[in-house]
Amino acid sequence: MLSTFQYPKFEFSRPPVDDDRCAGHFPVVIIGAGPVGLSTAIDLAQQGQRVVLLDNDDTVSIGSRGVCYAKRTLEVLDRLGCGEPMVQKGVSWNVGRTFFREDEVFSFNLCPEPDHHRPGMINLQQYYLEDELVKRARALPNLEMHFLNKVISVVPGEDKVTVRVETEAGPYSLTADWLIAADGARSPIRTMLGLDIEGKIFMDRFLIADVVMKAEYPTERWFWFDPPFHPNQSVLLHRQADNVWRIDFQLGWQADPEEEKKPENVIPRIKAMLGDDREFDLEWVSVYTFQCRRMNRFNHGRVLFVGDSAHQVTPFGARGANSGIQDADNLAWKLKLVMDGKAPAMLLDTYSEERGYAADENIMNSTRSTDFITPKSTVSKTFRNAVLGLAEHYPFARALVNSGRLSVPSFLADSRLNTADEAAFAGHMIPGAPMDDAPIETAGGAQWLLHAVGNRFQVLHYLPDASALDAAAVQALAALADAPIAVEAIIVAERGTAPAGLKTLIDARGRIRERYDLQPGTTYLLRPDQHVAARWRSLDVAQVRAAVARATCNA
Repeated sequence: MLSTFQYPKFEFSRPPVDDDRCAGHFPVVIIGAGPVGLSTAIDLAQQGQRVVLLDNDDTVSIGSRGVCYAKRTLEVLDRLGCGEPMVQKGVSWNVGRTFFREDEVFSFNLCPEPDHHRPGMINLQQYYLEDELVKRARALPNLEMHFLNKVISVVPGEDKVTVRVETEAGPYSLTADWLIAADGARSPIRTMLGLDIEGKIFMDRFLIADVVMKAEYPTERWFWFDPPFHPNQSVLLHRQADNVWRIDFQLGWQADPEEEKKPENVIPRIKAMLGDDREFDLEWVSVYTFQCRRMNRFNHGRVLFVGDSAHQVTPFGARGANSGIQDADNLAWKLKLVMDGKAPAMLLDTYSEERGYAADENIMNSTRSTDFITPKSTVSKTFRNAVLGLAEHYPFARALVNSGRLSVPSFLADSRLNTADEAAFAGHMIPGAPMDDAPIETAGGAQWLLHAVGNRFQVLHYLPDASALDAAAVQALAALADAPIAVEAIIVAERGTAPAGLKTLIDARGRIRERYDLQPGTTYLLRPDQHVAARWRSLDVAQVRAAVARATCNA
């Protein structure tokens, strides 16, 4: 039990399956009610799909576990309708500091630009994240959650997947058009199907200690190399909600995990760091090793893998849950189109391609971070310490300091779903880029660009004065809504209002024009997951339709 959180207990239930001999059939079944499984279920249910979510537990995650949620993940959670309570509960931060022994040698700011709605990161214990996701899931009438349902068998078929489930009320079977495995790093589903996962296990151990204390430290990420209170090792400090502070102590591979978790061994380490006069209560303790590995592909027929079931990274850089929630962001709209018969199944291959690329990026960055944090030879440690010593005084060395390259979204520049530029653009909103946010004004008042887009294909068309939109452009934009894959037209302007039927966004501070390099007539095609699919310097409906076909594998 935790002193700061009351664990919910979810009641057992079964899907509406008549008996053991009669399998119920469902469009989508998701295994695993962690952050990634819940996010995937919510995304699909918001788009009108009936979803059944099964989990073998009856509560949220034990212990704080994942605690850092990046700006892009918060923007995805906003789209899912549950970002605001998490930001309100969490601890927002942008600045991180790195220390070598007793000296600060490096700092960074995750959000140096003004006028972004969300911070670079929030810290929030995973049990709060899951609790809010469960609340959001329960508000969706076409999403069923069934706890204490353990999947014991999965048999893929050409047109369906058969799932065998064990419960306290006896076993049952069901079938699904699509099965999504969000069942974690050890993924029983992956094991049942005999699928491989390849990578590297790192020979080191870290101790997590969550302590409740009142401290006036800044809300920042602090990372120490070789501090005097924990010599020859590394330490990480984060503040979480409820005055809970996460401390990670590097232990070394030879440490005995069970011994290190005992309070009589944990408390002296914390006192050495905080001082004998600092009062604190030990909330939760765990010891972990870490690994970087992934499946070769994330889609196998009608079985799709998301999150840790598909790929794992070390915790340095907060790339685990953030990457998994972005998997859901990428998968849900594609699966929806395939299920509706508006895109071929090969669109799901691009889920594996795009998120496989992101996984490779995460693994590369996590591996480099881990090698820097935990050098494996005397030579590499000497080099690492030399870099740290120089970083305080020389900018070139600061670029080499790596205490965990923090989670950022992948730019899918090489995706086959993109339509290449035909004109020159400045900035980084290239085809494949995750969208930058910006403040806007609408008829409903001030808000944010990313609150006005997403969940469907959309066109942004820029004019300084929205009321100057000519009749031919109005007719062309309106026609996009009647296509087999509907495209919503949005006018971005500095003033005025577009004709009825077209949404107008006023670029309140010129940030959209600046960040998207807008000129009169500039047109962007946006994917449902708020990535840029294409852009042009003028509006051509035929080009837009061709780009939509390309972005949905219909070309």
